[in-house]
Amino acid sequence: MAGATVSTSSVTAVTDSKKSYLFPFILVTSLFFLWGLAYGLLDVLNKHFQEVLNITKTRSTLLQLAYFGAYFLMALPAGLFMNKYGYKRGIILGLLLYAVGAFLFYPSAHYANFEFFLLALFILASGLTCLETAANPYVTVLGSRETSEFRLNLSQCFNGVGSFLGPIIGGALFFGGKEEGGSSDLASVQLTYIVIGVVVLLIALFFYRTALPEIKESTPQDGGAEQVVAKPLFAHTHFVWGVIAQFFYVAAQVGVGALFINYVTEYWQGTSSEKAAYLLAVSLALFTAGRFVGTAIMKTVAPNKLLSLYAVINVVLCAIVMMGKGALSVYALMAVFFFMSIMFPTIFALGVKDLGAHTKKGGAFIIMSIVGGAVVPYVMGLVADGRSTATSYIVPLLCFAVVFYYGWRGYRRK
Repeated sequence: MAGATVSTSSVTAVTDSKKSYLFPFILVTSLFFLWGLAYGLLDVLNKHFQEVLNITKTRSTLLQLAYFGAYFLMALPAGLFMNKYGYKRGIILGLLLYAVGAFLFYPSAHYANFEFFLLALFILASGLTCLETAANPYVTVLGSRETSEFRLNLSQCFNGVGSFLGPIIGGALFFGGKEEGGSSDLASVQLTYIVIGVVVLLIALFFYRTALPEIKESTPQDGGAEQVVAKPLFAHTHFVWGVIAQFFYVAAQVGVGALFINYVTEYWQGTSSEKAAYLLAVSLALFTAGRFVGTAIMKTVAPNKLLSLYAVINVVLCAIVMMGKGALSVYALMAVFFFMSIMFPTIFALGVKDLGAHTKKGGAFIIMSIVGGAVVPYVMGLVADGRSTATSYIVPLLCFAVVFYYGWRGYRRK
C-alpha cells in the first residue's frame, strides 16, 4: 500500500515494503568496492614512493596521514551535509571529490612532487569520507534492525574485493617493468588514477539519474524512539566505546598494511617488492574471504563474540610477526588480514545501533575515528626506522587488545 512506512531500529522510510530496499542496497554496496580499491592501492604506493621518490618509511606513512586525516576533518561536515540534503546528494558529492582527487594524480606524477600527491590523496579521501559516512549507516537501516550487522558485513565483503584488486593492479603497473625507469613508473600511476577518475564520474552520473529512497531517523514527534532521542548522543556508552574501538581498529588495519611490503622484503629473504605486493593481494583476498565467512558465522554466533574472538587471535598473530621468523612470520602477518575482516563493519553496526535520531551524527563520529589510521602508522614508521619493522608490529597488537574489550564489554547498551 503506497504511502505506508516501515519502522526499523527507530527508523522510518518513505518506501513501504522490504522489497523496495533491495535495489538501493545493491547500488550502495557498489560504493564499498570503490573505496576498497582506493585503499588497496594505498599500501602499494607507500613502497613505490619510497623507491621512486627516495623517501623514508616514516615519510611514506604521510600518505596514510593525508588519506585518513581527511576522514577526521571531513566526516562531521559530511554528516551535517547529509542531515540537510540527504544520503543521495552526499553520495554524489563524495563521488565527485573522489574523481577530482584521482585526476590530480596526473600533475602530481608529472612533477614527481610528493607533497602534491598528498594533496590529491587528501581530496580523494575527502570523497571517500562522504561515501562512507553515507553508505555505512544507510545500509544498516535498509531493513530489519536485527540483521543490521549482517547487512553491513555483506556490503563490506565487496569492499574487500576492491582491496584485493588494488595491490594486484599496483604490483603489476607500479613495480613491473623496472628497466623502463622511475618516470615510466609514475606514468603508470597517472594512467591508473585517470581511469579510476573516469569510472567514478560515470558512477556519479548513474546515481544522479537513479531514484533512491531517503531514510530518515524517527523523532518523538513521529511517534517513535522517545527514550532514545531523549538521551544525548554521548550518553550512549556503547556508541562512545564504538568510536574508541574503531579508532584503534583502523589504526591496526592501516599499520598492518602500510609496512607489509617492507616487512616481507626484509624478513623473507629474496622476495622482491613486486612479489610482496602480490602477497599483499593474497592477504586482502583472505580479508575478503574472511568477510564472507564471518558474515555466514554471524547467523549463529553473536557479532560481539566473534569480534572479541578474532581480536584475541590477532594479538597472538602479531606476537609471531614481531619475532621476525622468515616465512612463518610472513604467513602470520597474512593471517592477520583474515581475522581483521569483520571488525570495521561489526564495530560500526554495534556502535550506531538504537541511536534513533542520532544515527547520522553517530555514524559521522565513528567515521571520524578512522583518523586512527592517520596517526598510528606514523608511530609505526618511527619505530620501524628507529628499531626494526618487526618491532613496530607491537602497535597493532595493542590496538587489537582494545578491540577485544569492545567485543567483550564495551558494546553493551545501557
